[in-house]
Amino acid sequence: MDKNHKIFKVITIVVVVITLLLALWIMANKLGVVDGYDFGAGAYYYADIPTEQYSEIDKEGAYQTSVPKWIFYVLFFAWGYLMWRLWIWVENRGKNH
Repeated sequence: MDKNHKIFKVITIVVVVITLLLALWIMANKLGVVDGYDFGAGAYYYADIPTEQYSEIDKEGAYQTSVPKWIFYVLFFAWGYLMWRLWIWVENRGKNH
């Protein structure tokens, strides 16, 4: 095991430990949770649109796309395929070194 490999391994372990400690601290202090809205883990995301008022929201001024929905699906799966191929390329490159 060379020196750089050990350094990166230590850095990785430190980052993982710090991330876990921060996640536990955030959960313990209930940061991001809005009182009165019980949406579970997504409370911070859905708190601005209570479900009983969702149908009353004025959608007239909202952005309307002219792109067919199937194009979004194709783009989503194409992006997934490209990222999968990139992952394989990175893994194979790592094995060759």
